[in-house]
Amino acid sequence: MAELTRDRDEEIREAVRARYAAAAQSLSAGPAAGNSCCGPGSALSDEEAEVFGAGLYDEASQEELPDTAAMASLGCGNPTAVAELGAGETVLDLGSGGGIDVLLSARRVGPTGKAYGLDMTDEMLALARENQSKAGVENVEWLRGEIESIPLPAETVDVVISNCVINLSGDKAAVLAEAARVLKPGGRFAVSDVIADEDMDAATRGDMAEWTGCIAGALTRVDFEHALAAAGFEDVEIVETHRVHDKAGSAIVRARKPGPA
Repeated sequence: MAELTRDRDEEIREAVRARYAAAAQSLSAGPAAGNSCCGPGSALSDEEAEVFGAGLYDEASQEELPDTAAMASLGCGNPTAVAELGAGETVLDLGSGGGIDVLLSARRVGPTGKAYGLDMTDEMLALARENQSKAGVENVEWLRGEIESIPLPAETVDVVISNCVINLSGDKAAVLAEAARVLKPGGRFAVSDVIADEDMDAATRGDMAEWTGCIAGALTRVDFEHALAAAGFEDVEIVETHRVHDKAGSAIVRARKPGPA
């Protein structure tokens, strides 16, 4: 799995930060259907809205939270639907954005559990806190930081989730190593992410708009499997759910850290 140069990695990080900040500010000013970071623009067409955003959550999940939390969903799936969360568990959402997956996770794990949301964008964290207040959910903690360097001690969480964020990182090996570090032995990795086709062309790979739109930085299935194994995960499972681009699809990615459950 080839990683980027430091300068290119920083260029991508700042482009992603700027796009998410703009999306958060737009949503704070007044949520409207079709806002997204994934996809080629800041607002989604009707076709794109079918593969990114709040429409990927069932009606019951959307009704659990305020409209601003649902409309702040900018991902390509619903990781809370596949993480099989249990009461009392501790969950970490990488790139938590407006907070929908953190708030849903907090409801799933109940008052004896906890949900962390990690994001590098101040504007998104502010929006997430607003959504938490509206939802009346208390067992949540928001963390400012980067997913390549998670600000939590080792063996802290039972489950790591993420929604269409790992593809945005220029150092995915670091992201997965950090996910493994903070998971308890037997802990679960359950994310939604974009998986690139093997024949994705160089022009798409080099397009910054396609990178910040969750496409250009996506790993292939084989690269993702190898990266998870290199980070120490086992029981890797990758299942495509729907197409998001001519050369990429959204997938559920599951794995487990070795050790007792």
